[in-house]
Amino acid sequence: MSGCATGARHGSKRSPAARTADGGAIAREGALFEPDRAMANAMPPAGDYRCRTFKLGAIRPELRVFAERPWVRCRVGREGEMPVFAVLEGDQRPSGTLYAETDARVIFLGTLELGDETTALAYSLDRKRDMAGYVERVAIGRWRLVLPYPNFESQLDVIEMVPAG
Repeated sequence: MSGCATGARHGSKRSPAARTADGGAIAREGALFEPDRAMANAMPPAGDYRCRTFKLGAIRPELRVFAERPWVRCRVGREGEMPVFAVLEGDQRPSGTLYAETDARVIFLGTLELGDETTALAYSLDRKRDMAGYVERVAIGRWRLVLPYPNFESQLDVIEMVPAG
């Protein structure tokens, strides 16, 4: 997340637009926006989650540089042998496959479902919808999916995931 969500690594004097726009909101979220935070057991277990998306940086001047979307339902499941993640509600719904990279990081490759669409496109059919990012566990029962340059509105999306139960 370094250089995107919260700026350069700790100790930098840079002041990124998102932190300047709403530094209080970023500070309130604690570990979610700590760029060096990544705990072991990064693969979220299968089940229902609550997710909320933070949009950081704007790709056009008329857009907000920090936006927090409301909580929505999301799920980690399986497609055959592979773990998959999907946001189930909202106007922008990432969904895709999770690949264990290390104990502290999981790679996400997926696509973006929009509006009233009912099925996600296959990865690589529409480059503007393709998404690549990573999942990290930032606390007990708390993960983040980091999606750099998601092609719509923001420069970086951070999706917080917590178990629904």
